[in-house]
Amino acid sequence: MRGVIMHAPGDVRVDEVDKPVIVAPTDAIIRVTATCICGSDLWPYRGIEPVNAPTPMGHEYIGIVEEIGAEVRDIRVGDLVVGSFVASDNTCEICQAGFPSRCIHQVMMGSVGTQSDYARIPLADGTLVAVKGDPSEAQKRSLLAASDVLGTGWFAAVAAEAGPGKTVAVVGDGAVGLLAILAAAQLGATRIIAMSRHPERQALATKFGATDIVEERGEAGVAKIKELTGGYGAHSTVEAVGTQESMMQAIHATRPGGHVGYVGVSHGVELDGLDLFFSTVSLLGGPAPVRRFLPELIELIMTDQIDPGIVFDLTLPIEEAAAGYRAMDERRATKVLLTTD
Repeated sequence: MRGVIMHAPGDVRVDEVDKPVIVAPTDAIIRVTATCICGSDLWPYRGIEPVNAPTPMGHEYIGIVEEIGAEVRDIRVGDLVVGSFVASDNTCEICQAGFPSRCIHQVMMGSVGTQSDYARIPLADGTLVAVKGDPSEAQKRSLLAASDVLGTGWFAAVAAEAGPGKTVAVVGDGAVGLLAILAAAQLGATRIIAMSRHPERQALATKFGATDIVEERGEAGVAKIKELTGGYGAHSTVEAVGTQESMMQAIHATRPGGHVGYVGVSHGVELDGLDLFFSTVSLLGGPAPVRRFLPELIELIMTDQIDPGIVFDLTLPIEEAAAGYRAMDERRATKVLLTTD
């Protein structure tokens, strides 16, 4: 089968690879019908994370179940399924507390690779959610978004305690940041400030529910948010980048007693103890517990209450994956969808 393999920074190829097989009785094999490129895939692509050997890529997916292991009970052959980017049993104490992305038996799907024709899904019953009905093409795109960027943006907004009467600031205008805006709007936030310098992303942010756009960055961006909020800062701030500047911007833009939901994969972020101490804000984040939100998100998508799939602004066949990586790296695309048919 075809699989997207990163051989070195900037070197992405579509290779012929072995089709996956059942390894554990809790596995399922799916035929991937759509997958996509994540902003986190750009870290190794840019050489910021090491690429020590040819590496299968991808952790976002929807597909049709082709085969199940002997102990799989809830997922059936023929189901259209959406899964999280972290495989989990969904039964351990950590999962039951709402954090399946930190399941004691977790398997990161990036280690499996889903930018391919087929994928092995470990812990299938705890990871996959079957979709009822016959989704439209637009709904399928949105279901793919639910696998990571929508679920991650949703968690960021929940972690930041976005809600009615709250002002929410979103640092980062990539796909996750944009869908955190959608989530904040769905959660009832009164005011949503998008921090973006890109006209196309500003337009999408507004479509998703942003009420204000701030183009300034760093301390200038913090000052602008303070100005917009009467000197107080945001009640809730989403950090969706993962750099030192973005994290400090998020913390400093949040009012005392406020909350920061951070979901940008951190690279080189260091927090000064006294700075954090005197910020008087709450921090919650990390790998998003997407599986926790999937049933709700699927319902919202299948009833046409949300349309996160419009975040995909470039669709390519999987053979052209390298072009998709270049487009995202050069910021010519916000989110690239790869088709396998």
